[in-house]
Amino acid sequence: MRKIFGSAVLLIGLIFSQCKSAQDQYDHPFRDPDVSVNERVENLLSLLTLEEKVGLMMNSSKAVPRLGIPAYDWWNEALHGVARSGKATVFPQAIGMAATWDDSNHLKTFQIISDEARAKYNKSSEEDERGRYYGLSFWTPNINIFRDPRWGRGQETYGEDPFLTTQLGLAAVKGLQGDDDKFFKTHACAKHYAVHSGPEWNRHSYDATVSKRDLWETYLPAFEALVKEGNVQEVMCAYNAFEGEPCCGSNTLLVDILRNQWGFKGMVVSDCWAINDFYEKGHHETHDSAEAAAADAVITSTDLECGSTYENLLLAVEKGMISEDQINTSLRRVLRGWVELGLFDPKGTGPWDDLSYDIVASAKHRQQALEVARQSMTLLKNQNNTLPLSKEIKKIAVVGANAADSLMLWGNYNGTPTSTVTILDGIRKKLPNAEVIYEKGSDLVDPWVRSSLYDSFQTAQGGEKGLKVEFYNNNKLEGKPVRTLTNDLGIEYSNRGGTALAQDVDMENTSTRISGVFVAPYTGEVVFKANAYDGYVLKIDGKEVAKRTGASAIQGEEYAMRMQQGKSYSVVMEHRQMGKINIIGLSVFKKEKAEFSDLTERLKNVDAIVYVGGLSPRLEGEEMFVDYEGFRGGDRTSIDLPRVQRDLLAALRKTGKSVTFVLCTGSSLALEQDEKNYDALLCAWYGGEEAGTAVADVLFGDYNPAGRLPVTFYKTLAQLDDGLTQTGDSKRQGFENYDMKGRTYRYLASQPLYAFGHGLSYATFNYGRVELQSTKIEGAKGVQFSIPVSNISDRDGEEVIQVYVRRLDDPNAPLKSLRAFSRVPFKGKQRKKIDISLSADSFRFYDDAQGSMRIKEGKYQILYGGSSTDDQLHSLDIEVI
Repeated sequence: MRKIFGSAVLLIGLIFSQCKSAQDQYDHPFRDPDVSVNERVENLLSLLTLEEKVGLMMNSSKAVPRLGIPAYDWWNEALHGVARSGKATVFPQAIGMAATWDDSNHLKTFQIISDEARAKYNKSSEEDERGRYYGLSFWTPNINIFRDPRWGRGQETYGEDPFLTTQLGLAAVKGLQGDDDKFFKTHACAKHYAVHSGPEWNRHSYDATVSKRDLWETYLPAFEALVKEGNVQEVMCAYNAFEGEPCCGSNTLLVDILRNQWGFKGMVVSDCWAINDFYEKGHHETHDSAEAAAADAVITSTDLECGSTYENLLLAVEKGMISEDQINTSLRRVLRGWVELGLFDPKGTGPWDDLSYDIVASAKHRQQALEVARQSMTLLKNQNNTLPLSKEIKKIAVVGANAADSLMLWGNYNGTPTSTVTILDGIRKKLPNAEVIYEKGSDLVDPWVRSSLYDSFQTAQGGEKGLKVEFYNNNKLEGKPVRTLTNDLGIEYSNRGGTALAQDVDMENTSTRISGVFVAPYTGEVVFKANAYDGYVLKIDGKEVAKRTGASAIQGEEYAMRMQQGKSYSVVMEHRQMGKINIIGLSVFKKEKAEFSDLTERLKNVDAIVYVGGLSPRLEGEEMFVDYEGFRGGDRTSIDLPRVQRDLLAALRKTGKSVTFVLCTGSSLALEQDEKNYDALLCAWYGGEEAGTAVADVLFGDYNPAGRLPVTFYKTLAQLDDGLTQTGDSKRQGFENYDMKGRTYRYLASQPLYAFGHGLSYATFNYGRVELQSTKIEGAKGVQFSIPVSNISDRDGEEVIQVYVRRLDDPNAPLKSLRAFSRVPFKGKQRKKIDISLSADSFRFYDDAQGSMRIKEGKYQILYGGSSTDDQLHSLDIEVI
């Protein structure tokens, strides 16, 4: 007995000593991985002063040296690849990924993106790089509904449909956040909550008002699903107001719906500088001071601010506007993020700590970028089987500004790839024995051919290719630059949308010097164009050749100079930021008037023409300055193809050769008036770093396209606007009207040019009849069935099976709503039965009487086929009970 007792004492002593050793290992419990998350959060909360707490509630979190907490920035981007922090794999833009209609492969893509994110974080933390774009909180996906093609940021979304957006959004969140039981691989963020989709120019003052039906059936479903099903850890509130309250201070959106109804426990983060809109003149002006705005935002549960207005929380506490307990409520959610991302844990204890930087932009990841680009290719027209083109072709002309443009392929919110295959590159590689003629033809918008000469810049005489760029955190070009870069891609810097010009560069009170040597590639006239917000000075060979200040400086000017081939000319541009906005541009080019008769004469002996045109992220995007007819601040006022491209296509048609139009775009265009001028239309979106290979694979038959439109291609802008009604405010027509009536395939009564879900294949598919045991369906149980699908051609291909639901008892319900889809590979002559499951949510609609969504009993049609167009859909009548 004494022996047993002694052993027990020894065992207890051993356990106690091990526990004591573990406790001694960590100076505070919040650092101990074996302590529960809640205990760690509460321990850290108890150690912080009020000033330190406030410092942790902004995206640029301030260090707490006495507790060993480093500075950290929550702001990072991964819309279609990790962005803005060095090399990364660049996948097709989000709208292009939506065109794949493949949520399982989308999950794989975002698992790769989060692998690269962790690998980059591992490297940066070892190097003690704690700045913006190096953290683990990614403000993606953008799950706003692309309700109007004029919105410049629509390219960042998954299109116009709530269900497609939901499924791809869920895949992105799961791929980013991982499936570990203890840690999150990264944080995903559902944005921009809610009722947000342009215009860009008035987003800081716009008050969105919509019907309850549109709110719950269109604008909220993806957010609800990402919160409830995806366990998304962050939600970003939008710039605009909703029903009179800024979204980041909306009791309806944040408290009632998000927190109370949906039970969201994660972090709400503001869009960048959105809290400023509460009180700044000309914006929402709902609050009279910065401290009042900060207090109200926190009380309505905006936990983390992107910006610095929260510095005023200390004053707000002093004035009694908010209590420290209320601040603690929000801060707990922020601190939980620190703990669950493993930011306090020792190196080597996390499941992704061993991911090496070597995987970033690896061959395996680039192969996935190619696969996604191939999947995104959407063949809209193929008259007389123009495509695929023969690889035995002898002479082919590739025409258009987008053919040789690599930056266009990256989209916006992009990373930097190690290499990019342009569409011209892809075609040349595909046809090593053919004569491939390239002609730019014109720029995308105005009737000039501007051939870039940027490759002729050197940082110094005999130095690296590109220009030297020095950024200063003062507006006097004084002292040492905070960041010096070599830019070999083109000078296009902007802080619009809250993006710093470069790492460590402030948002305000900056200056920039751009310098280098231009080696003239020919003798003749060379044109320089500079533009910048506030003003700039351009000097060539020490002589001031251009200087502008004020409003005219942003438009800039072109300066033409005659140069001698081989001679070197020093170039210096200086910019001083005076206000909040910072835009800097500098380009050099050879400028010639577009003359299509000479062009078509040069093309008279080619066998085929491929025209690569459309839009560019330089034309559509976020709050940009775009000085062209049809564009405003990154949005569009017209959805037509720019006039110069229409004229060029018409000229190419007159050659009598087959014309294939490769359309690069982030949104739909009204092309009805141009259809007669091309035989085939391939929508390539902004296809990422491997887009050129993917386009060539489709054009020449090595890949059978199966992309489907995630947006409607209207015939004209009038077709879209005709369905919209005035809301009482005379300005709220067209683009500014958020009512869904007349918009998207769900409410468009007339036939569009190309319907949502449309996309052609080189194979042909037939659909058989669906059989159900009973046409009476218990709505709460949903329904399962199989669709017989046959590939009746000899060619292998993929079909995207689409299932829609039409509610027959409600004249105000959507005309049809996507409720299931599946991208399926088929061998030639293969027949399959595709299992489809419609969940109870398929019959869930807004109920006016209850003021909420519920399963609605009544008569329905199930529609299935390869497009949303009625004449391509088979129907099945059912009754939901």
